[in-house]
Order: sequence, then C-alpha cells, then structure tokens
Amino acid sequence: MAGTTTGIPRDVTQNHVKGGIGESTLRPDGTLKVTGEFAYSSDMWHEDMLWGQVLRSTVAHAEIVSIDTSEALAMDGVYAVMTHEDLPAAKNYGMEFQDTPVLAYGKVRHHGEPVVLVAADHPETARRAAAKVVIEYRELPVITDEASATAPDAILVHEGRDDHHSGHVPHPNIVHRQPIIRGNADEAAKRADVIVKGEYTFGMQDQAFLGPESGLAVPAEDGGVDLYVATQWLHSDLKQIAPCLGLPEEKVRMTMAGVGGAFGGREDISMQILASLLAMRTNKPVKMVYNRYESFFGHVHRHPAKLYYEHGATKDGKLTHMKCKIVLDGGAYASSTASVVGNASSLSVGPYVIDDVEIEAIGLYTNNPPCGAMRGFGAVQACFAYEAQMDKLAAKLGMDPVELRQLNAMEQGTIMPTGQVVDSPAPVAELLRMVKARPMPPERQWETAGEGADVRALPGGLSNTSHGEGVVRGVGYAVGIKNVGFSEGFDDYSTAKIRLEVINGEPVALVHTAMAEVGQGGVTIHAQIARTELGVQQVTIHPADTQVGSAGSTSAGRQTYMTGGAIKNSCGIVREKVLEIGRRKFGSYHPAWANAELLLEGGKVVTDNGEALASIADVLEDQAVEVEEEWRHRPTQAFDLVTGQGDGHVQYAFAAHRAVVEVDTELGLVKVIELACAQDVGKALNPLSVIGQIQGGTTQGLGVAVMEEIIVDPKTAKVRNPSFTDYLIPTILDTPTIPVDYLELADPNAPYGVRGIGEAPTLSSTPAVLAAIRAATGLELNKTPVRPEALTGTL
Repeated sequence: MAGTTTGIPRDVTQNHVKGGIGESTLRPDGTLKVTGEFAYSSDMWHEDMLWGQVLRSTVAHAEIVSIDTSEALAMDGVYAVMTHEDLPAAKNYGMEFQDTPVLAYGKVRHHGEPVVLVAADHPETARRAAAKVVIEYRELPVITDEASATAPDAILVHEGRDDHHSGHVPHPNIVHRQPIIRGNADEAAKRADVIVKGEYTFGMQDQAFLGPESGLAVPAEDGGVDLYVATQWLHSDLKQIAPCLGLPEEKVRMTMAGVGGAFGGREDISMQILASLLAMRTNKPVKMVYNRYESFFGHVHRHPAKLYYEHGATKDGKLTHMKCKIVLDGGAYASSTASVVGNASSLSVGPYVIDDVEIEAIGLYTNNPPCGAMRGFGAVQACFAYEAQMDKLAAKLGMDPVELRQLNAMEQGTIMPTGQVVDSPAPVAELLRMVKARPMPPERQWETAGEGADVRALPGGLSNTSHGEGVVRGVGYAVGIKNVGFSEGFDDYSTAKIRLEVINGEPVALVHTAMAEVGQGGVTIHAQIARTELGVQQVTIHPADTQVGSAGSTSAGRQTYMTGGAIKNSCGIVREKVLEIGRRKFGSYHPAWANAELLLEGGKVVTDNGEALASIADVLEDQAVEVEEEWRHRPTQAFDLVTGQGDGHVQYAFAAHRAVVEVDTELGLVKVIELACAQDVGKALNPLSVIGQIQGGTTQGLGVAVMEEIIVDPKTAKVRNPSFTDYLIPTILDTPTIPVDYLELADPNAPYGVRGIGEAPTLSSTPAVLAAIRAATGLELNKTPVRPEALTGTL
C-alpha cells in the first residue's frame, strides 16, 4: 500500500543532476524555433473554423453617425457581422481604467479603432465583407499634444471621467500626474557654479514583435469559451474578457499559444474579446490573425515624450539640484499610462545622488494612438534626457563625462528622490569603469589589405554611398536605472503548482504556472530551479493556462524573480513533504533522518555532508506530492500624490553602455560599430540567457536611437507608417558587436539574489549612441531617432 513501506532502503550512491541553476541549459523550444517547426498562435487550426476580421476607423476623432452592415451580411460565406449594438454585456475593458470600447460606440477616438467585427468561412471573404460596411463619420478636432490637451477650452477625449485618478489631476485630459519634491531645488540652485538646461523629444516606438496578434476561440458545450492566445498575462486578460462576454471567469478557459515576441505590446487586450464574441455568436471556432498593417493599430506603443530638464553642479562636478517636467502622450485610452508616469517620475533623476529635486510627470489623453507598456516602461524616456544632461554638464565643466557620472553615482545606501533607501548593491561607478576599460574596436575597419573598401563596415552599408570620405568616429557613454517588478503598492504575486512523483522508476517533477513564455526563456529557468530544489533530472513544464493561479505579467523584468521565487517556494514545501514521508518510512534505520539537515540531490535524499540515505523513488513509490502556493515579494507603497515620497519599488537594476559609431557627416549616415554593455544581474541563473537578454535589450535601444519611430500626422492624428517598409527596425546588418560583462552582486531580498535583466540595457543603449553621434558631429541632437537630415542640417 502506498506510503507504508518499512523495509530498509536500498544502497544508494549520490550523484548530481545536470541543468540546474547557474548552467547555460539549452532552451527546450530553441531548436523548434530556429528550424521553423515551433507552433505559434497564428499556426493554430480547428476543423470547421471561421475567420474573424476587424473594420477599423479611418479617422482619429469623429462621431459615428451611422453604420450600414447590410451588404456585408448579404455576402455568401459570411456568418456574422457585429457592432457595439450586438455586444452581450460590458462594452468597455482596460488594465487600469475600463475606458477602452470593445467596439467603438458614439465616437471613435483614434485612427484604427475597432468599429465592426466580421466572421466568414475564409479570411479573404471576411476582409471583403468588412470592406462593404459603410460607416458615416462626423469628424471632430483632434487633440495631439500638451497644449491642445490642457487648454481651458480643450475638447475632452473622455467626458465624465470617474476613475481613481480623476480627482487629483489638474485637467480631465491628464490621465495621471505624479510630482516628486525632495529638499529645495531653488535654494540648491544658488550653490551651483554651472547650470544646464535641455528640452528633449522621444519618439513613439513600436514593440515590433514579429508574430502578429492572433488566437483561436472555441465555443464550449457549457456555454463558455476556450481561448488559445499569445499574451503576456493570462489572468489579467481573463478579468477583462469575462465581463465583456457576460460570462463568469470559470467559463473562460485560457491557454497560452506560441508567442512570437511581446516586449510589452501583448500586455493589453488585442483580439481576445473579439474572437470570443464571434465564436459565441456563431457557435463555431473562430481564428483571428492580424496582418502587419493591422498589428500597428492592434496594440499599444511606447509613449512619446517631451522632457524638460535642469541640472546644476559645483565647479568640481558635484550635482547640486535637478528640476524636470516629463510629458508622456498616452493616446486615446489609458492602458498603463498611470503606472508609466509613476516610473518616469520616480526614476527621472537617474542613478545619481541629488538631494534637492523638483519633478513633475504627467500622462496625457490625446487622439494619437494608445500607448502603454514597452520594455523599459517610462524609464527609457527619462534616461535619454538625464544622460544628455550629464554630457552637457561635463562639457561645460571641462570634465570627462564618465568621471562626472562616477563622481555622482549612487551606491548601496543612497536615498532616492522618493525617500526610498537603495538597500542592495548599486555598482553604478563600477559598471561605467568596466565599459570604459574595454579595448576600442579597430579604426577604419572598412579598409582591407589589397582590396577596395568593404562597404559593409561603412555608414550606408551595401548601398555603397561612401568609401570612407567624410567619415568621423565618435564614442559615447551612458548608464541607467530601472525598477524591477510591479510597484506603488500593487499586490504583486505569482503562483506555482509543483508535483513530484515516480514514473517508470524515476522521480519526475511537473511545474505548472500561468507564466507567459514570450521568448524570454522562463520555461528554461523554471526547469533549472525545479532540478536544483528537488534534485531530480526529469522536469516537465505544463502548458500555461488559467487552471492554475496567476503568475502575473511577463513584464517589468519580474518573472524570474516572481514566478521563479514561487517555484522555489513551492519546491521547498514539496521537498519537506518528501522528507517527512522518508522520516516516517526509514527514520528508524539511520539517525541522520532525525538529526541532520537533509536535501534532495541527484534523485536521492542526502545529508548536508553528502551521505545518501535513500532514493526519492524508494521514498515516494506510487505516492505523489503536489503543492500549489502563491509567493509575494516584500510590499511596496504608493507614492504620495503631493510629495512623491514612498518606498515604491521592490528592486533596482543598473546597466551601462559604451557606444562607438562612425558617421558620414556629409550624408548624415550612421554606422554603430560596437555597443558594449556592463550590467549587474544579481545571479546569472542561465549565463547564456543573461547575455541574450542584454544583447536583445541593447538592440531595441539602438533601434530607437537611429531609426525607429511611429510617425503620426500632427494635423490629423493619423499614423503615416504602419508597415515594416516604412517603420524600420535593426536587422543583422545594422546590429553591431555587443560585448557583455556582468557582475553577480546578489540582492539579499530576492530568490537566489537575482535581479531583473531584460529591461535595464534598453535604457542606456539609446543615450550612449546619441552621445557618440554628438561626439562625432558636435551637434546637440535632442530628439530620437536621429535622422540623416538632423546631421546634415537639411531638416
């Protein structure tokens, strides 16, 4: 009978499992992805399925006068055409504010807003049917910037706001305002020998994930729906989807499908509600896949920003004060704008010690495209500005820009402008030293012995625009600070279900979480943690779904910390249960069962000095141990709405970059030769994955520095470049060598001492590239991205 064995355990020999934490274990999905065999959400198929299509607004701000769907409904193969009048329950959804219509009603507030849904038996039929819908609009003036949004007589993007921020904002078109006041910046400015001011513009960046928004909704016999979708946060989606379908949450069963990148753009709802509505309306499975044009309208983007900064310093370089105002354009709907405002304000000082600050950050409602989460989340825009300020100060003081930064660098024990003490390592000066100490790449790499110029190494590349004439090298540095995890008092937790049992004579662990694997490698880390904590070789990762508790969002650099922490915690409880079973069975045969610290290693129960007592298989036999537990990090606090004071963040991450560029000053072309990074990662659970995350984040920062921007017409608020033809992202030809150095300075408050990795390198890579271009050209360059006309003076 299970659990009652009393015989002496068999002789066992200790061995160690492979693939635990600290090893560069290969990704289980890696080979499938590079060979093209991995199933993404857009690859899903169901017998007798229909295809969904969205008709979007062609104008940015207008009253909807009428919608005529008669011609679309009359087409062969069309099963359903839906407008807001056909919605069964809640008409709005949203992550923080429920201000986003499922389908527009009354009016549209941005270009590309969903208005009509179509389901048909072929995707081309669905597209043609959508094109036959006739919508009459009465256009309204557009709100596109701070001046038009906050004018006393401004048109309100949302009338009658009743959200939790509406009572403290100075204008209804301001989503959220967060001031931070510490010390007295005006008095401190009197001690400054040098003051520099700057106005900076950060362009709207797209996440540009290669896998489009897609999913499959299948109606269920119980009246619910089974939804297979690419997302970043299953349980957040669930809480928004169920009310719009008029269903209890338990009847909306969600399962993660293969995700082709995310970077924040899948944290909000895209097609989840729409596909489910069509499935319930037709009682047939419905698949939706956005094309690239639709994708640019189907998800939020990075907030464009205007940033106004003032810094002062004494003649020996010590910072005296800082003032700034940050204006973030949230677009037509709130998404996560309020949280982005909190991040931008609380991190606006950068990784520096400044006792006297006066900070204000606001997020606007406009008729521009909605903006929300993207890698870096408010800290990216601020870093671009404060690092440009550091270079201005260094130039005015006649100091080395790295030395100025090191002189003012924060360290463990520094008090942030919010009053929070940085209570874990903050090696800002050391990271700067590391990137500066790296050898420089060779000069004039395009020159090859006995041959002509290798144009691939020149600005302009294979377009063969230059053979080296007019090319000037520049070097720039930057460093940034990013929070890790959710902040400002949010109840941030993750859940892990762990099952340990014996299968075919071997102990096997099953790890079940709702973590969204979006390419970051979480499934790899989860298996490594389970092997380490339970001492077993065989680990199975259960598909992520909503049949287990929430794992929170795959964002904010939090998943290894949070879901990794949850797995570690649940594994620890499983381990204790296994040891208790072992003590009951075999305790009388060896005193170590009662007296020693016991571990699970190499499939065995062992003492802390390595003596093996029994195999896990002998302990468990046909008994399984299963635990599902939530795990939380230490609590944070909301920032005070007047002073900005509060312990708002759970952890900070730091990265520094050195950029080496070569600029064709005659044509305005830039070639980034090298973009070296140094970062503190706390503990590298998978060193290869660490390097990949740092290089990926660095490359996204490079993109916004020199090419990436969604261009919105300031007169009409229409998007001008919704395609990869006109919205450019770095390819392998644009991406430079990215050497990486990392420190492992453990955070004592985090599981294994880990520190979030993926976001910090996105911050400092952008200002490092801009600094290098400034060094090569002597131009001020206060806007991203840097375009050729900005370098040639032909704007």
